[in-house]
Amino acid sequence: MTVLDQCQDAVAASAVLKRLTTEKKNAVLRDMVEAIETHLDSIIAANSEDVAAAREAGTSATLVDRLTLTERRAAGLTAAIRTIIDLPDPSGRVVEGWTRPNGLRIERVLEPLGVIAVIYEARPNVTAEVAALCLKSGNCAILRGSSTAMRTNRAIMAALDTAIAKHPDVPAATVQLVDDPSREAALELMRAKGYVDLLVPRGGPELIASVERNATVPTVIDGAGNCHLYIDATALPEMATEVVVNAKTSRPSVCNAIETLLVHQDLVTGWLPQALDELAAAGVEIRGCAQVRDAWPKALEATVDDWATEYLDLVLAVRVVCDVDEAIAHIREWGTGNAEGIVVQDIAVAARFAREVDSGSVFVNASPRYSDGGEFGYGVEIGVSTQKLHARGPMGLASLMTAKNVVWGSGQTRTVA
Repeated sequence: MTVLDQCQDAVAASAVLKRLTTEKKNAVLRDMVEAIETHLDSIIAANSEDVAAAREAGTSATLVDRLTLTERRAAGLTAAIRTIIDLPDPSGRVVEGWTRPNGLRIERVLEPLGVIAVIYEARPNVTAEVAALCLKSGNCAILRGSSTAMRTNRAIMAALDTAIAKHPDVPAATVQLVDDPSREAALELMRAKGYVDLLVPRGGPELIASVERNATVPTVIDGAGNCHLYIDATALPEMATEVVVNAKTSRPSVCNAIETLLVHQDLVTGWLPQALDELAAAGVEIRGCAQVRDAWPKALEATVDDWATEYLDLVLAVRVVCDVDEAIAHIREWGTGNAEGIVVQDIAVAARFAREVDSGSVFVNASPRYSDGGEFGYGVEIGVSTQKLHARGPMGLASLMTAKNVVWGSGQTRTVA
């Protein structure tokens, strides 16, 4: 079966999915949970093979981390689906309505986009999470993973297929895995205009650039995470240290880990050296501007490239700024619109930062590591949009919907042009 064949099957299936009740969709999701739990040993075994092959091939530690299904992450597959079951079904919800002077009742009603494709690298959890999100929202899912995680993705898909097969009224094409990891298959999916209603790429700069260059279908870019944390002069020292250490070290390989720390100049001789000591003790390599190196001589010299780099590793660029204006200006120049944070006690400074920083998520006195669909109450996310149309930030069920105008009348006719 070609990718285009799969897209055509998904279009046909999407018409059936629109008719499914919330109860039916939840029943399938519950069976998906049971199927994954039943197949968990084979999923973990397949993942172990993928991880071993990736290490043997010299794959970067960052990608190996994203590929690995630890016991906790494997349990997270079913926990995420259970969360989605408990979420309200957005399909058919009237988000607003009003009556015109002529008596027409206008309603804005949510409905599924139709067919959603995701191209992703490593990250086998995406297979289960996107399948569940799409099903609950009434969309068909076409999943094209990378060769790195192919064994794991096939094992997860086999479990999902058994769950769907229990429901004859649910099309088999509701969730499909593209079994061809080639570039040609990805390009075919990117160019399936008229079949794919939304494509979300989740991967490195090469994948994003390819989608931007080649896609003829609508896309939402899950882009880079060059995230920043600004420590204001009014920050509580202990809070500032805890937040920055968490934001950098809790899981450095993900897109919501910070890559640059911006520090108010009043904190250079007091708070900064102690904070950098704690980061260094956690294994973080510090690259700093001249003022940082003067205050903490163990820092390496930061170059312009460091401000632009998403390390996805235990490396942190640190810069001293005069005030919140300079911090905002730095983020405006180098940020990628993913997640930015500030630690501050001055409410006016916090409000300015939240208002003026151009990002999908802004965190005040909290770690940007919370930029995640699950943490936001979305269950899981299909990705983190770094653009502004049609979705922004972590994308949950609501981001997989469109709205139609449903107009109720009583025989009104329009008499003017």
